[in-house]
Parts: sequence; structure tokens; C-alpha cells
Amino acid sequence: MLSFRVPDDEADEVQRWAQELGIDRSELLRDALHKHLVSLRGARDAEKWNAQPLTEGERSLGASADWGPAEDWTDWASA
Repeated sequence: MLSFRVPDDEADEVQRWAQELGIDRSELLRDALHKHLVSLRGARDAEKWNAQPLTEGERSLGASADWGPAEDWTDWASA
């Protein structure tokens, strides 16, 4: 359970958005918090990625992405 204060104008805006979207105010705030936390984790992942780049062995797997899509075998299903 979280409880916090916000300026009156922001509280009013949250209420207006919740009504417009047809959801509870708490659902709107939960979703907003979740999206912000996901964004923060993504930023931290990017920092870790930059701090520890892929090894040569890990980079070698990227060459397989150049092979393109596998052969399409869907026509076999109708046989």
C-alpha cells in the first residue's frame, strides 16, 4: 500500500483522466507507476550494457541473424 500527496491540480487531472478512460483512479496510478518503473529498469539495463559490452564469442552469434528467415514449410501442412 502506498500513500502520497500530490498538488491539487495534478490530483484533479488524474481524476479527469480516470473518468475519461473509464477506470479507477488507483488503476491509473498503478499503471503509471508500473510504466515508470519499467522505464527506470530499462535505463539501468542500458547502463549495464554500456559498462560491460558483449564478448567476442557473444558477438559471433550475431552473424546467424544475417542468415535470414528459415525456409517456409507451411505448404507441407496441406499435403
